[in-house]
Amino acid sequence: MLTPHYLLYALPFLLLTCFLLYWAGARHAYTRRKPTPDGDPAAFDWHFFVPCRDEETVIGATVTQLRTDFPAAHVWVVDDDSDDSTAAVVTALADGDGHIHLVSRRRPDARIGKGAALNSAYAALNDFLPAAADRSRAVVCVVDADGRLAPDALARVSGDTGFGDPETGGVQVSVRMRNVTERRPLAEHGRVANVFARLLVRMQDMEFAVSNAGMQLLRGRTGSVGLGGNGQFTRLTALDRIAAAERRPWQRDALLEDYELGLHMILGGYRVAHIADTYVSQEGLPRARRFLTQRTRWAQGNLQCVRYAPRIVGSRHYSGRGVLETLYTFMQPLAHVATLILSVLLLGAVVVGGSMRDAFLGNWPLILVLCALSVLPFVAWGPLYRRDFAPDRSRLTGLLWGLALWLYAYHVFIVSARGFLRLLRGRNGWAKTRRNAESVGTGPVATEA
Repeated sequence: MLTPHYLLYALPFLLLTCFLLYWAGARHAYTRRKPTPDGDPAAFDWHFFVPCRDEETVIGATVTQLRTDFPAAHVWVVDDDSDDSTAAVVTALADGDGHIHLVSRRRPDARIGKGAALNSAYAALNDFLPAAADRSRAVVCVVDADGRLAPDALARVSGDTGFGDPETGGVQVSVRMRNVTERRPLAEHGRVANVFARLLVRMQDMEFAVSNAGMQLLRGRTGSVGLGGNGQFTRLTALDRIAAAERRPWQRDALLEDYELGLHMILGGYRVAHIADTYVSQEGLPRARRFLTQRTRWAQGNLQCVRYAPRIVGSRHYSGRGVLETLYTFMQPLAHVATLILSVLLLGAVVVGGSMRDAFLGNWPLILVLCALSVLPFVAWGPLYRRDFAPDRSRLTGLLWGLALWLYAYHVFIVSARGFLRLLRGRNGWAKTRRNAESVGTGPVATEA
C-alpha cells in the first residue's frame, strides 16, 4: 500500500510524464503537418469584429490594413466607452466608407469584459443583415485592436480544412509577434533593459509560432482545438446556435471568452480547426509586469473553465482523446500550483531527513535524468523555430533560444499561483492590456494586482 510519503515523491513523476507525453504529441503534430489547401474567399461574406478600449494609438492602422487587404469585408469596431479619441479615429475612417461600422458602448454596460463587447457587435451585425440574408455564408473574425491579419488568411480558412467543410464552426489561425525584430522595444531605457525586452518578445513569438501551434495541431487530432482572442474565425450560424442555447455567443463573465466559445462550439456539434499556414500578428509585450498580469488573467480564465468538465465528459461530441486533452488543459494551472507546493514539501523533507549534499550524492543519476527531461523538450523547439521563422540566424542561436524558452516557461508557476489566489478571493475583474505605445503610468493593466 502506498503511503503519503511515497505519494509525495510519485506525484512529480506523474506530472512530468503527462507533460512529456503531451509535448511529444505536439512536436509530432507540428513536424508532420501537411500544407493547407486554399479555398475561395468569395464563397463567404466576411465580418471583422475589433473590440476597442482606449486604442487610439493602434486602431487606425488596424482598420486601414483590414480595409486595404480585404476590401469586400465589413469591419465592426466596438468602442467600449474609451476615454481617448478611439471613436473619433474610427468615425473619420468610416466617413464615406460603408464597410466600416462603429458600435458604441456606454457605462455602466461598457467596460465589463471583452465577451460583452463582442456580443454587442454580434447584435449590431444582426440588425444590419437583412432578414433574407444567407447567414450560412457569413463568417465573423475577431481581430485585436493591434492585430494584423496575413493577406492570405481568408483563402486559407476558406479551404476544405476550414469553412469549406460544412461541419466546421470555427477556425483559429496561428499568432505571431510583429515587433520580434525591433531593436529597442523600450526606447526610454538602456541597453540591458532592451536586451531583456527583446528576449521576452522573442520568447512570446517562439511560444506561439511553434509550441502553441504544435499543441493546437495536436488538438486537431483529438477534436479539441481551442479558439483564441486574435485571429478567431467563426461561422455566423454556429454563433446563432450558441446564442440560442446560452443566451449569447460569448460569455460575459469569462476571462477566456475565446476559449470558452470554442468549448461551446464543440459541445454544439461543430468542428473547430487550427490552420498553422497563415497567421495574425500582434504586439509582443516587452515589459515583465504587463506580461505577467496578462498571463495571470489567462491562467485564472483557464481555472474558470473547469466548470465545463462534467458537460465535456458527458458529451457525445467529444472523443475520449478529446476529453483527456481538454481536461489536461483545464488542470494545467492547478498542476503548476501543485508542483510548487510539492517542491516546497520535498525540499523540507530533504532538509529534515538529511543534508542537501547527502541527498544529491545518493540520487544524482536520477536527478540528472529528471533535469534533462525537464529541459530538453523546451530546447528542442529552438532549432525548429530557427528553421521555420529565422533561417538567417545560426544553429547555435536556435539552441540558445530553446534554452531561454525553458527559463521563460517558469513564468507559468508565478501566474498560476496568482490566478489561483485571485479565484479564491473572488477577484474576477477583466481589464485590457496596455499597448506598448501607451504611457506606463496611465490606465489599468491586464488584471488587478
